[in-house]
Amino acid sequence: MAKRDYYEVLGISGNASEAEIKKAYRRLAMKYHPDRNTGDKAKAAEKHFKEAKEAYEVLSDAQKRAAYDQFGHAGVDPNMGAAGAGAADFGDIFGNVFGDIFGGRGGQGAGVQRGDDLRYNLELSLEDAVAGKSVQIKVPTLVNCDTCNGSGAKPGSEPKTCSTCRGQGQVRMQQGFFSIQQACPSCHGKGFSIDKPCMPCRGRGRVQETKTLSVKVPQGVDTGDRIRLSGEGEAGENGAPAGDLYVQVAVKKHPIFRREESHLHCEMPVGFTTAALGGETEVPTLAGKVKLKIPEGTQTGKMFRVRGKGVKPVRGGPQGDLLCRILVETPINLDKTQRELLRQLEDSFMDNGKQHTPNAYGWLDKVKNFLKR
Repeated sequence: MAKRDYYEVLGISGNASEAEIKKAYRRLAMKYHPDRNTGDKAKAAEKHFKEAKEAYEVLSDAQKRAAYDQFGHAGVDPNMGAAGAGAADFGDIFGNVFGDIFGGRGGQGAGVQRGDDLRYNLELSLEDAVAGKSVQIKVPTLVNCDTCNGSGAKPGSEPKTCSTCRGQGQVRMQQGFFSIQQACPSCHGKGFSIDKPCMPCRGRGRVQETKTLSVKVPQGVDTGDRIRLSGEGEAGENGAPAGDLYVQVAVKKHPIFRREESHLHCEMPVGFTTAALGGETEVPTLAGKVKLKIPEGTQTGKMFRVRGKGVKPVRGGPQGDLLCRILVETPINLDKTQRELLRQLEDSFMDNGKQHTPNAYGWLDKVKNFLKR
């Protein structure tokens, strides 16, 4: 099946601006996100969500968009966008698409080379990921030199505009009918030169430093989510704006609970007699213990749901549940008296076994019928 036109997917024109592309994607992403679509609509919504994400990853990148405009789908690789630090994904909690909502950085001026983005891997316990917390992290990075304020020039002096390119950073070379634009050979594309370099940074305008940052982790984050700290990446050269820092979340394995979206799962061993006769047991949750009634005749695999004891999703929606799967534990290390009591119990089942163990007898009947073939 042929892919739909990316502009058609986002519902925009071929000359749409970057802001219009971002706005269109955000609207579709909110509409078709899996957290907002369940039941019969989930499969169709997931398809639209992935389609919109793929279209955005291409059209939001100037080079990919140019290749797509010229060659169509054959000119772009839809798998390239997801790997970059700025990929538009819902795992990016405060990412590029929603930067304007959360006070993200605006557009940069022409010719300004912003600093590189950085990534920090943050490992959290399940308890901290569900409840949210503020953590302190140390990030080695390049920052503006305090001595020259990022200019690279010795205090009291200033960078001089390149006389060759007149500050443009590029020169145009004429070769017959062809005109070629290339980086200025005098200033190497910077547009200026430094006669008296700053000593601490050696004229680079940046120095290595380890920054201590406070990261506010919202409630309900999960492995793969990213928190963007705008302007906390590497400082740009010669006073250019800094890049962003992406904090990549990884939740450690929990000894009791296993998370599945907004729900928590656990396996709970129950004694042989409790499962047979029924009773009450305590179930652990992330918020404390709750009591759970075990009905008479409970079997292994029986699932009990404790409502509202799961996870509050980071992107909104109802709090999940805790799902407890029962494991009936067979007694071990029996003494002579206990063995005899169990044999007596087994003998008492012989007269009316189907009533007490219907699954076992039903399975034996199926085996007998199979062997008669």
